[in-house]
Amino acid sequence: MADAVLTTLLQNQLDHISQHMGRVMERTARSPIFSESHDFSCFITDAQGQLISVADGIPIHTGGGGFAVKAVIRDFGARDDIEPGDIFILSDPYEAGGNHLPDWTIVHPLFVDGKLFAFTCNRAHQSDIGGGAAGTYNSAATEIFHEGIRLPVMKLVEQGRTREDLWRLLKLNSRCPHLIDGDVRAMIGSTKIGAQRIHALVEEFGAKAVSKGFGDILDYADRRMRAAILAIPDGIYEGMDASDTDCFSLVDVPVRVRVKVKDDTVAVDFTGTAEQIKGFKNSSIANTFSAVYVALFSYLDPSIPRNAGAFRAVSIHAPEGTVVNARYPAPMTSNTIYPATEIIYAVWKALSSALPEEACAGWGKAAHCISSGTDAGGKTYVMYHMHGYPGTGAVRGRDGFPSLCTVITLGGMQIPNVEAFERKYPVRIDQQEMRLDAAGPGEFRGGTGIDYRVTVFEPAEYSFRGEGSGIASGFGIVGGVTGAKADFEAFDRSGRPIATPRYGVKRLPSLGIRMASSAGGGWGEARNRTPERVLRDVEDGIVSIRSAREDYHVAIADDLAIDLEGTGRLRAAAGR
Repeated sequence: MADAVLTTLLQNQLDHISQHMGRVMERTARSPIFSESHDFSCFITDAQGQLISVADGIPIHTGGGGFAVKAVIRDFGARDDIEPGDIFILSDPYEAGGNHLPDWTIVHPLFVDGKLFAFTCNRAHQSDIGGGAAGTYNSAATEIFHEGIRLPVMKLVEQGRTREDLWRLLKLNSRCPHLIDGDVRAMIGSTKIGAQRIHALVEEFGAKAVSKGFGDILDYADRRMRAAILAIPDGIYEGMDASDTDCFSLVDVPVRVRVKVKDDTVAVDFTGTAEQIKGFKNSSIANTFSAVYVALFSYLDPSIPRNAGAFRAVSIHAPEGTVVNARYPAPMTSNTIYPATEIIYAVWKALSSALPEEACAGWGKAAHCISSGTDAGGKTYVMYHMHGYPGTGAVRGRDGFPSLCTVITLGGMQIPNVEAFERKYPVRIDQQEMRLDAAGPGEFRGGTGIDYRVTVFEPAEYSFRGEGSGIASGFGIVGGVTGAKADFEAFDRSGRPIATPRYGVKRLPSLGIRMASSAGGGWGEARNRTPERVLRDVEDGIVSIRSAREDYHVAIADDLAIDLEGTGRLRAAAGR
């Protein structure tokens, strides 16, 4: 029988260890993508590769983390070749349980009394891994070989000794070897700290109690997940979300899902989803499983523990050869964002017909770029234009956030300070403010998105990713309205437009960029939004007086006072 107090204590301690590993990484890594943006995730598994704690980082990273650890066990455990002092590295989505190539995973086995006990892990998106474009996102890729170095499961450290030949290989295959060197050391250091702290738990409670606690943690999550599923009426619920481009031409790329709820189980079936595409928006199986878990966890009871125990009640069918389970050698670097976003949205839309009160409106899809060039010291830099990320969707009781990365992060990735980027890169960020009349109207409105302008002072190579500039993507829910789509344009120093592809790689001179990021969708009927909230939005400059009248049916006078009589007439007319 489980000791409830010890189970709770262990779960909290393990979650704190995951978070501590993340803080170590954030403070010691060299790349701004880690030290300022937190584009990495630390997690812990048991000796079988079952996720025990995923408290740190980005959920799209961690939900599929067990695939990576099980690849280590498959390749080395089967021949009894996992030893104390070993540390593994991997990335490949076809061979090593990875989600996409830029996310290198460090897997640190932990031994107790000579027996394998657990793994501490860090999955981190590297600044550059070679391939056809600097910065890891080669939006011109048509096969995985265009996307950078592929890492099978390998021993990077063998019984405490670093394999210097492999270390040199990793650095040779990056345009930013100075960053790779420091960042991988930071990853290893974070997992060592995690292992030390788990050893301390074992010393305090005993190996037998902690090992049993792992099982109790998983069983508890299983019970909690099944209880949440029982609250969903039995039935089959369908949802669909789509992209309108394969990165090279306009084409419909739907992700279709059937969610079957039966008693305390959920079966998620992607039959009918588009075949894999030419561009790099194809998903690995680990990434698809992770996206489904993101969708379910964000929709259901937020207090359910996020670990492999909660996955037991969920089965997933992803037909091979589709964008949710692509066949080799399809490119897939963008998969943690797209089609992961479409997977999440399709599941959300399916569940919205079962539990409409818990429905989530869509976050806007991103439309931005990566700049890369050479600094004064001759080293390659990579700048992600994160300051123009989209707005989030609303939920019952809360408006969407103005800008919060993309939905696959659920807020786990941070938008760096403007001043930090201006110190590190040859840029001046001229504008970063909330958009006007872009947020999807609703009882709770969507996030506004961002008006972003930047001047890049030096020639640079650009990798463009314009998903959000096609169709409006921040869908409304339960009567809410879809948010505005993104817009992107570049112009030379004299103000003349520069043609840029929606997806693609291009070398360009010094230029200016203007981006209006996608806005989030609204939740509920806009006419139910309180006039006071509408007035506040007008005062804040994110809703115009015209939009207040036409979209929210609230009359606001020029002196920014609510016209109660006029509002009553407008809302009475809207209700007819």
